[in-house]
Amino acid sequence: MTGSLSQEDVARLMADPSPDVRAETTSKIAAQYDRKYPRMTEAERRLAEEIFRKLAHDAEVLVREALAANLKSTPDLPHDLALSLAKDVDSVSLPVLKYSEVLTDDDLIEIVRGENAAAKQVAIAQRATVSTAVADALIDTGNETAVARLVANEGAELTEEALGRVLIDYNASEEVAESISRRPVLPPAISEQLVSAMAQKLENYLVSKHDLPADAAANLILQTRERATVSLLSRGASGADLEELVYQIHVNGRLTPSLIIRALCVGDMAFFEAALARLANVPLMNARKLIHDGGDLGLTSIYEKAKMPERLFSAVRAAVQILEEEDYDGGRNDRERFVARIIERLLTQFEDPASKMSQDDIDYLMNKLRQLAA
Repeated sequence: MTGSLSQEDVARLMADPSPDVRAETTSKIAAQYDRKYPRMTEAERRLAEEIFRKLAHDAEVLVREALAANLKSTPDLPHDLALSLAKDVDSVSLPVLKYSEVLTDDDLIEIVRGENAAAKQVAIAQRATVSTAVADALIDTGNETAVARLVANEGAELTEEALGRVLIDYNASEEVAESISRRPVLPPAISEQLVSAMAQKLENYLVSKHDLPADAAANLILQTRERATVSLLSRGASGADLEELVYQIHVNGRLTPSLIIRALCVGDMAFFEAALARLANVPLMNARKLIHDGGDLGLTSIYEKAKMPERLFSAVRAAVQILEEEDYDGGRNDRERFVARIIERLLTQFEDPASKMSQDDIDYLMNKLRQLAA
């Protein structure tokens, strides 16, 4: 449609009995309406809006679909018109719900909580931005597909609490777990919960599908889970995030001696300090002073207070001493080389007759350290 919009155009549009013609004319008027194409005067725009309001109640879905498809991204669309289209049948509403910036959070939450709104919930979950309030409403729906789209959406504002609820409420959903694992940034505590949940599923699968003894499967999964958790630490958790991660691991019964020593052996002193502080129930600052007091007394004291295994103390003491001298070299695969140096030095110290360790303790520690290095 070219030229100015007139009352004759309106009359012709409303009188034509053909849905196809009305849909085509609707598309042309909607294209002119966008301010990026300044063909309309203000009077023509007001007239177009009157037409759109009438078309929004057209008996033919085809006409309403054409209207929604052409107005879905119009930034200054009247709110009442956007909301009318957003509440229509799915084929009309979905483009508007996904793209319209005119809709408010209150509008979206009302639609999310409506009846038979599954497809609408999925569309809203894929918006360029999703506020925390709308995200919370989507999580409450129980709509697995919508929540999977939500957690995969980088534009969704998801608090740590919201992500925690997703892991609990949708713990049986592989689709949700896969989507949340693809988020580029996750709070460390959430990452650890995700690792643990996936590890449990894998353990159940190994036992049920491969006739693997439960003890063997549990040991294998423990090693895998701890390696995955340590990899989270290597991505730089620190400060409040690190303390929250340690707390999360502890309250779920996963702050094990082997995890703590594994982290120590890859050079994560910060995690070791936070872990012992948590287990010994002392402030982190005090734990650091005890661990690095220059002798064995402080480390021995907090180690015992944390109820760590006595047989592993020699390994811990040696690792702490070594970490004060060793560091990553900054080259390719420096983490692997660093771990190899730590393990080699530890094993050398344990095999030294001056260490005064029994052969049984040496064998036990060597076996543990080789497992940790795996």
